[in-house]
Amino acid sequence: MVISHSSSGAGESAYNTFSSRYARVELPRYRMPEKSVPKETAYQMITDELMLDGNPRLDLASFVTTWMEPECDRLIMDSINKNYVDMDEYPVTTELQNRCVNMIAHLFNAPINEDEKAIGVSTVGSSEAIMLAGLAFKRKWANKRKEQGKPYDKPNIVTGANVQVCWEKFARYFEVELKEVKLTEGYYVMNPSKAVEMVDENTICVAAILGSTLTGEYEDVKLLNDLLVEKNKETGWNVPIHVDAASGGFIAPFLHPELEWDFRLPLVKSINVSGHKYGLVYPGVGWVVWRSKGDLPEELIFHINYLGTDQPTFTLNFSKGASQIIAQYYQLIRLGFQGYKHIMENCQANAAVLREGMEATGRFSILSKEDGVPLVAASLKDSTNFSVFDVSENLRRFGWIVPAYTMAPDAEHVAVLRIVIREDFSRSLAQRLLADINKVLHELDAHAVHAIKATATQTGKGAAADNGKVTQKSVLDTEKEFAAACMSLVRKKTGVC
Repeated sequence: MVISHSSSGAGESAYNTFSSRYARVELPRYRMPEKSVPKETAYQMITDELMLDGNPRLDLASFVTTWMEPECDRLIMDSINKNYVDMDEYPVTTELQNRCVNMIAHLFNAPINEDEKAIGVSTVGSSEAIMLAGLAFKRKWANKRKEQGKPYDKPNIVTGANVQVCWEKFARYFEVELKEVKLTEGYYVMNPSKAVEMVDENTICVAAILGSTLTGEYEDVKLLNDLLVEKNKETGWNVPIHVDAASGGFIAPFLHPELEWDFRLPLVKSINVSGHKYGLVYPGVGWVVWRSKGDLPEELIFHINYLGTDQPTFTLNFSKGASQIIAQYYQLIRLGFQGYKHIMENCQANAAVLREGMEATGRFSILSKEDGVPLVAASLKDSTNFSVFDVSENLRRFGWIVPAYTMAPDAEHVAVLRIVIREDFSRSLAQRLLADINKVLHELDAHAVHAIKATATQTGKGAAADNGKVTQKSVLDTEKEFAAACMSLVRKKTGVC
């Protein structure tokens, strides 16, 4: 029971939150309240509302880390009040960031010596990292075009239609044309041959994805590099590659070290990776590293001295917390290469169990690949009576958050469920999820049979009354229309999130 020690009312300091007057007061929604409330009351009332959130551990829509060791939790809390940008005040934190950049660059086979500092920076996530990498490509391309006396007002970037929305943001915010290679049914990643065909003299880079958001599949960066090398030779261009390794960057080096996707390929000039995904750190921390100093234009780096000393900075944000950077360093030295490898092998094995269990139902076609990001993307073989959206919605009754979505252009007609396997998704949870999926399938089957029977009855009545013309809708159609109407009302009331 929470005890309030407020002196705002006579004798109220002896009340708990639920017996005080605050239990009758609606929490502010639009304006800051005029008066204070006791700290215990504020905590209790906010905690009560947060109970209605989903359980992060059961959120299988997200790649983002939802569990860390208690020791790392303490490190995060100990440094939660540190502003990373104040490098003169927190020089050790700055050093830890530089160590992380060096370790990640070596993990990605950057061409640097053992004692040589790598070129890179921490970000609040892969979205900022991609913005920074894109700006570097755009500036280098524009500088070269200026030197050649050629126009530089129409830059473009080539990607697959399966890219994450941050690439669309970059293109729109920084006025770069986004040229997308469309998907086809059965091939849900960028086709390297088609990508290279779309490259022209205004292309600032081609972006490849190591771990597609849609299916977890790795794009063929090696083939893309080889084809682009040939095109550059034929045209005299020097179009580079950026690898968006937000999800796969902390997986491939441990599970598929022989796979060539990183700085071993000469045209790969920069790579981003999310520390808060399979880097195993809470959100938000990301990283971007460049092949060499020459790949990051000097004019994009700002130097400030009003925090004590000369400090170079290349970020879109200025102030940001230091705790996630410290947490990343903890994970890198705590787990080491073998620790990360064991965790990724566990994730891969649990994804295989889930994949086999879903195949065993006879109801799903598995679209994800076994050697990509550990996830299961599956479509229903028969969507006559219900869809993957119905399965997704019904799984929420058991606490599971499993997204359903349609593929990117030109494969929008394919709808899938996607289940992301993270470090804290154990074998027992996988088995429980499979049991709940089977329950949902049986319930939806039974509901569909009931709807068909009701429709048949209504059809008979309609035929007798109207010479065989059916004028009444099925129970299933009526329920779907009702649900859609309710969602429409909610959207009108709450607005866009």
